[in-house]
Amino acid sequence: MAQITFKISESSDVVIHANKGDRLLDIARDANVAIDAPCSGNATCGKCKVKLVSGDMESPKTQHISDEEYGAGWRLACISKIKDEDVVIEVPDIASAYKSRMKVADLSSPEEIAIFEKIKSDIENSGISLTNDMDLVEVTMSEPSLDDTMPDNERLTWAIREAVGREKIILPFTVIRKLPDVLRGGNFQVKAVVKKTGKSCLVYDICPASENARVIGLAIDIGTTTVSAVLIDMQTGEILAKGSAGNGQIRYGADVINRIVEQTKPGGVKKLQKAIIEDTLNPMIANMCKSIGIKTSQIYRMSLASNSTMNHLFMGVNADPLRMEPYIPTFFHLKNIYAKDMKLIINPNAEILFAPNIGSYVGGDITAGTLASGIWNSEEFSVFIDLGTNGEIVFGNSDFLMSCACSAGPAFEGGDISCGMRATDGAIEAITIDKETMEPTLSIIGDEGQAPVGLCGSGIIDTIAELFRCGIINAKGQLVREGRRVKVDEDGMKSYVIAFKEDTESVKDVEITEVDIDSFIRAKGAIYSGIITLVESLGFDMSIVDNVYVAGGIGSGISMKNAVRIGMLPDIPLEKYKYIGNSSLAGSYAMLLSKEAEKKVSELASSMTYLELSTHPGYMDSFVAACFIPHTDVFLFPSVQNMD
Repeated sequence: MAQITFKISESSDVVIHANKGDRLLDIARDANVAIDAPCSGNATCGKCKVKLVSGDMESPKTQHISDEEYGAGWRLACISKIKDEDVVIEVPDIASAYKSRMKVADLSSPEEIAIFEKIKSDIENSGISLTNDMDLVEVTMSEPSLDDTMPDNERLTWAIREAVGREKIILPFTVIRKLPDVLRGGNFQVKAVVKKTGKSCLVYDICPASENARVIGLAIDIGTTTVSAVLIDMQTGEILAKGSAGNGQIRYGADVINRIVEQTKPGGVKKLQKAIIEDTLNPMIANMCKSIGIKTSQIYRMSLASNSTMNHLFMGVNADPLRMEPYIPTFFHLKNIYAKDMKLIINPNAEILFAPNIGSYVGGDITAGTLASGIWNSEEFSVFIDLGTNGEIVFGNSDFLMSCACSAGPAFEGGDISCGMRATDGAIEAITIDKETMEPTLSIIGDEGQAPVGLCGSGIIDTIAELFRCGIINAKGQLVREGRRVKVDEDGMKSYVIAFKEDTESVKDVEITEVDIDSFIRAKGAIYSGIITLVESLGFDMSIVDNVYVAGGIGSGISMKNAVRIGMLPDIPLEKYKYIGNSSLAGSYAMLLSKEAEKKVSELASSMTYLELSTHPGYMDSFVAACFIPHTDVFLFPSVQNMD
């Protein structure tokens, strides 16, 4: 047995023992060491690079590691196996940054907050009241005596019944257990957190009247890549705390298919559920509560918006039928699920409200986002697009709604791109290129002076758009100009060098290859063809569309102009495109705070038609036609030729 020591930046070493032949990536996962593996260890993405500091492993060289890198100790964790000797492994910052430093479309900027507040205002103006059935009541009871021997539970029941005007008062075990101490500690003056429904009233919690009790709710958006959340005051709607993190399931694959496959392995169901609940949500909830000085048990309701696969993995339900024809989920709607069922660290009796799924690949994040977009409340024809690890689209107005999902793959999160990465420190998020010199100007995530490490989604869109604008690549994505930035390897593969290794103190240039560009062209083609197929399936064309609402993590950073230039989005007036932030979280917030909003989301899900693109007769033709820059039919993009 060998000793494996993981050295992690800004963290203590992790030491674990392993057997000969064990795979390093599996060892890291078992030890909860974060190593990004978008392809889930299939050796196709090359993102799980670690550095062998000492010792030796069985680790062949691959196309993802240059001779220089291999000589410096770099290895792929997914194909490295342990020998009969101890090893020390350095986990680079980029491999673990997804866990806590990923740029997320949350409420961390004034711009995002302003968008969120506008959505909230629009929902209220649509006639939906942002009120709920939770309340905080204060009651005073007579103290027991030899002449008044009523038990504590009946004493509290009578007092609350009179205060709330409900006949049936429900006291859970968690409240019963606290009764003797709280009643006597508060001289029989208490505050109670209650939910009033019909003729009944559920008592979530009690505390002495002297305490500053609050009714707290938790709204969450679980994305395939990132998780965002807010804590709110259920009585006022005020946002008390914000939180975000990388989805801990990322280490099992960048996309939902890889995670479903991982779930089918022995122990996979529990492993994936643990990654989202114990490794991601519970720590984030604890940090949010600590920031405002409350106990996690003071969270009495939770709402959740996530895609269909994330819903299944969160619940610990086998998601395999989702990826197998005829693509049937276990559920669309969920009711009567409580925090204690999921081992969440909030109040055990807290109900979890789920935004309903629509289809196997259109889930609650889209139904919640549709509510937030407001397209359901307007006569204008609108398209709502959520750009993330997958692309989901809704088209319609107040008369109808139709949805679909595009299998764009992980390219928008940096997957399938040799220099691609998630939106963490060192990611190039924007770029312009001088048309004459071909020299780039970069905008990089991180502190001033941060060296470029790779390209995130918005940076990839900008790079390809700029390469095309400058005539460095042609419509097929092939490099057609020469210069110091255009490199040709020994196999004849061309690449454009964005940052030379000498300038970044790295062992490898940051470059985008023709293979990378081809992969991204297919991804953007899936988005464009999905939009067009959805609209044309109803006999319309894009001229009828008044608004295109773009949401999601990637949407926050992309240039709509460049997205149109490369043919990812239709060529309509740019003023019709509007970024609406994390619409899934905004919808989850509305559901949490408002019973009417919760009902409306359910109605939207039930009335929305789901179009399965894979079986639609015109989709593949549309997709193939879109796999050029901007498109095989240049007349669909007349304004691109006039763009600066």
